[in-house]
Order: sequence, then C-alpha cells, then structure tokens
Amino acid sequence: MKTSKKTSTWQAWRVPLGLVLLSAVPVIAGATRLTQLAGGTEVTSENARFFAAPLPVMLHIIGATLYSLLGAFQFSASFRHWRPRWHRWLGRSVLVPAGVAAALSGLWMARFYPWPAGDGVILYWLRLFFGTAMLLFIVRGALAARQRAFAAHGAWMIRDYAIGLGAGTQVFTHLPWLLLGNGGAPDELSRAVMMGAGWLINVVVAEWVIWQRPSRQTRATAIYPTNPAS
Repeated sequence: MKTSKKTSTWQAWRVPLGLVLLSAVPVIAGATRLTQLAGGTEVTSENARFFAAPLPVMLHIIGATLYSLLGAFQFSASFRHWRPRWHRWLGRSVLVPAGVAAALSGLWMARFYPWPAGDGVILYWLRLFFGTAMLLFIVRGALAARQRAFAAHGAWMIRDYAIGLGAGTQVFTHLPWLLLGNGGAPDELSRAVMMGAGWLINVVVAEWVIWQRPSRQTRATAIYPTNPAS
C-alpha cells in the first residue's frame, strides 16, 4: 500500500518537478544577472545595455522566474483538484501578472536594447513573434477562465507556459554547438536556428499535450469546480 501511495505521489508531481528542473538554468542565470546589477559589476560591452536601462531586464527576470517556477505546480492535477482556490488565486494574483510582465519586458528589450553579439534580423523577429504570442495567449487564457471555458483556459495556458519556458529548452538546443567543438560564438543564422528550435519544440510538445487530454471539457469541469467559493 505504501509503494502504491508513493507511486501515485510521484506520478502527480513528476511533471511539475521536471518543469522546475527545466527552468533551473535560466533561473540561475537570471539571479546572477540581478546580482550583477545590484552589486555594481564592471560594465562591459556584453552587459552595458542592462546597466543603461536596468528596469526592463529586472522585470523580465523576476516575471519569468515566478512564471516558470510557480507555474509548474499548476500542472499538477492533484493541486488543481484538491486546492482549487489556491490554483485560482495563484493564477490570477501571481502568474498572470508575472507572465504579462515577462512578455512585455521581453518585447521591450527585443525592440529597444542594442543587439548582443550573435543576434540578427531573424532572431529579432523570432523574439517579437514569440513574445507577442505569449502576451496574447495569457490574455486569452485569463479571459477563458473568467468565462468558465475551462478546457480553453487550460489549452491557452499550456501554450503560453511552453513559450515562457523556451529559455530552458534553448539550453539543450545549444548543446550540439558546444559538444561538436565548433569553438567561439555561433553566427547569426546558427544562433537563430538554435533559439527558434527551443521555442518550436516547446510549442509542438504543448500541442501534443493538449490533444492527448481525454474528454477535455468533462475533465476540466471535474478539475475546476463550478462553485467559485469551493
């Protein structure tokens, strides 16, 4: 009986745990950047744009960190079923504002920050495309929840989270370049391909997850009680 309970617990939390682990490298990198901005690290050509306008990157790091780490727990069916008020409060009060902040600040940085070495026109448009999609998806997901269209709400938020977690997957899409020993920084096309692949992989997985959910509307109604006070 104990083994069965442990197995059930692991199955309920393995997806959130995996998403937290996938977020680890970008979260650590973001925390390092915040430490540099707060500690007066030497200004270089690589980080000068952040010191010139620190607020957008700070909002982006904080928003993306909250969204990726806390958002992972929304993928636990047990959490949604047994703590529906916490699920709704976390979504409305923390995750939607954090996701909007991450998307808007990301768009601002893509548009107004000087391009770092290795970026180019293709990556510029990819950043604008996926940043805009993330903003639109989270708005559509929030509106669907208000309309009690819970299946649509879940689908839009899965898509949105997939884009928000793109930085985690991009760590892995850059690995072939590093492992093959090319040396030096990738050129503009290679970097755009590796960055774009990270977003694309997440989007494909998100769509697969959405369409694999059995009896989507029935399941959503069971997970999200119709009584708002429950």
